Amino acid sequence: MLNNLDKYRIILASQSPRRHELLSGLNVEFEVRTKDVDETYPQDLKAEDVPTYLAEKKADAFHDLLDKETIIITADTIVIQNGEILEKPLSVNDAKSMISKLSGNTHTVVTGVCIQSRKKKMLFSDVTEVQFEELSADEIQYYVHRYQPFDKAGSYGVQEWIGYVGIKHLAGSYYNVMGLPVHKVYAALKEY
Repeated sequence: MLNNLDKYRIILASQSPRRHELLSGLNVEFEVRTKDVDETYPQDLKAEDVPTYLAEKKADAFHDLLDKETIIITADTIVIQNGEILEKPLSVNDAKSMISKLSGNTHTVVTGVCIQSRKKKMLFSDVTEVQFEELSADEIQYYVHRYQPFDKAGSYGVQEWIGYVGIKHLAGSYYNVMGLPVHKVYAALKEY
């Protein structure tokens, strides 16, 4: 499938091992490139629009690599709880605090994706609602200390222990919560 991509060099511009795994699942050959990109965004931007803004900003940082045979894929995932963006935690206490906010509640995960070549730019997002069980302080402490979720928005990985025991219900794509809505990426790549 996706034979239309045979003439392209595909670059996934992401450090996320989960995005590497998910894009690999589409049987697409790609290389990984990373750059440090300033991930600030305008404070008046709606929370739901932040991931696409950042995905585009990340793609623009790789503009120098674009030629007629290159496609860049970038993504950004955020967790929104009661209108607040829960970014990557800065400390153990920050991680525990975030998971405590999610415990017993429903939150929104939004992943923005930018797929860009020299001639075309596709920008889209996907939304998943995630309902957590009530978690005890001991469960939260166990997860944070055992899994060190400091590279994850909202301080958790759906594919880890906390996802097994804590997620009561998902409305939307599981893979979106992991960090890449592969069904939408696949549909977009078919258009190239």
